[in-house]
Amino acid sequence: MVWIVIGCGWADGAVAEAVAPIKVKVLIAAMFEIGDNSGDRAGEFQYWYQRYFSQAESYSVKGAAGPLFCNSRGVCGSVLGMGKVASSASMLAILLDPRFDFSESFFIVSGVAGIPPSRGTIGDVSWATDLVDYDLGHRWSPAEGPRDKPAFMPRKGYEKIRHYTLNRQLLERATALTAKLPLQNSEAAERYRQRYPQASARRAPAVITGTHMTGDTFFHGPGLSAEAQYLTELYGAAPYVITEMEAAAIAQVLARTVGVSRLLSLRGAVNFDQGNPNETTLAHLDPAPGQTAGGFDETLQNIVLVGGAVVDDMLGHWSSWQAVGREP
Repeated sequence: MVWIVIGCGWADGAVAEAVAPIKVKVLIAAMFEIGDNSGDRAGEFQYWYQRYFSQAESYSVKGAAGPLFCNSRGVCGSVLGMGKVASSASMLAILLDPRFDFSESFFIVSGVAGIPPSRGTIGDVSWATDLVDYDLGHRWSPAEGPRDKPAFMPRKGYEKIRHYTLNRQLLERATALTAKLPLQNSEAAERYRQRYPQASARRAPAVITGTHMTGDTFFHGPGLSAEAQYLTELYGAAPYVITEMEAAAIAQVLARTVGVSRLLSLRGAVNFDQGNPNETTLAHLDPAPGQTAGGFDETLQNIVLVGGAVVDDMLGHWSSWQAVGREP
């Protein structure tokens, strides 16, 4: 236990006051916010802020991208920044701040993401079974290697940090609690889904599980989507369902500090990772006005609906969640 000594004032005989660090039960980590935390267009943090932090204390943390908000029930949240470096640097700064005790905390890494149309659709919310780092290896131009073969080879030395299998008991409990929640949909997203022939892409939003693929590169198109799927097979992970930019890096920070047994990765799909059969990859990556997928705000609401159900259950049944969160 770390104690913080404040308000010394030895000259007038005052006794130093020892203050125990704030015990954090849940830390919610988003990656970006579009503007303010409330009252405007929502980014990844706004609906979390409105649900848990509108009356919370705000703490400036040296080295973190934004403030850490903590409410009276032990729930804290912060915007870490996008990409591996920004998000992991912020997480480390928060974890090392002696004002907070994260020894029994659950961590929910939360944000928007892409999804392959063969695995899901716009508005889906996914709990990660595995986190895989997309970048750790050797890559070359497909034209410079064997035809119809992956243009990637894993590099030795990264075995412990390129793939994290998350706590299955924790995942199963979170999934059981949220699998049947009714998710938001939108007419714009409904119309957009019909551009794709896959049944999984055309269905209504649902809660799903699978591997979240972390890459600083915003990889796109059927070829790189297939390569991401190949990586999950190569590393023995569950099928790839989500492309994002932070979770594996954050997992490495947690592994070096408090462990990954209490980590949950929660992502909502706001785009497909490739175009439909009638458009090029570049056209899908940089769509013309009016050609973007709908459902962005609805997906943000879905993320907090699903994640909030778990957070609230943790607060209401803390001792049983603690048992699930211990190292296997």
